[in-house]
Amino acid sequence: MSTRLFITAWLQVALIAGQTWQIAHQKWLGCLVVSFLISFVWCFNISRIAVSGMAEKVIYSLGSMFGTATGLALAWWIYS
Repeated sequence: MSTRLFITAWLQVALIAGQTWQIAHQKWLGCLVVSFLISFVWCFNISRIAVSGMAEKVIYSLGSMFGTATGLALAWWIYS
């Protein structure tokens, strides 16, 4: 479960980081697609982390941290 929780957090925050870059650079189509994906991932994610223990919350937060770096790097790479 810890790996799955990490990957889910990573994916969600990678999408959010990429979305932030796209909004700042007015990439409309990308914003629309990614906003759907963020919401879709969130639907599966919220219930698991809300009832988790401290270790799972830390793993989730680490996934989020790595997701930020990935999302920013991918958005920069795609649009460069």
